[in-house]
Amino acid sequence: MTYSCNILLGRITKASGYEGAVNVKLERFFIENIPQMESVFVEIDERPVPFFIYDYEYSGTDILKLKFTDYDTVDKVSEFRGCKVFLTSTSEIVDSNDDFAAITGYEVYTDDNILLGHIKEIIQNPGQLLLNITSTDKREILVPLHEDFIVLLDDRGRKLVLKIPEGLTDIN
Repeated sequence: MTYSCNILLGRITKASGYEGAVNVKLERFFIENIPQMESVFVEIDERPVPFFIYDYEYSGTDILKLKFTDYDTVDKVSEFRGCKVFLTSTSEIVDSNDDFAAITGYEVYTDDNILLGHIKEIIQNPGQLLLNITSTDKREILVPLHEDFIVLLDDRGRKLVLKIPEGLTDIN
C-alpha cells in the first residue's frame, strides 16, 4: 500500500451505531464518486495508520459510513473522531466528468519532474476526458486524462504529475 497524503477522502466526524462504524464527511471530489477501496490510511497523531475496510455504506450524500476490520465496538473507534482519512493509492481515483473541471489551471509535470505546462481546459470526448495543456512554449498538448497516468494530484500545490507514454506529447 502506498500512502497518498495528497488524496484526502474525508474526515471522520463521529462513530456510527454500536458496531464500530464511523461516519466520514467526504471531500467534494468524492461526493457521488466513491472509489473501490480495500483499505485506507487514518491519520492519527499526524502519522498514517493503515486500516482494512470490512464494509462501507454510501447513502448518496456527503457522508460515507466505514467499518474497519477488527474494530467492532463504538469504544474502539471513538478515538478516531476528527482524524483525516486518505486513500491508499492514486490508482483508486475514479474518473468523474464534473469534478475534474476543478483542476483547470494546475501545472502539469511528467514523472521525471519536467514541467509540461498548465491545464487550459478539460475536453469531454465520448468515453474519454482530455487535458488541453498549454505548454511552456505556448503549444497545445492533448493528453488523455486517465487514472493510470496520474502519479500525483496535489490540490494544495495545484500540481498534477502524469506518467505519459513515450511519444504521446509529440503527436499533438
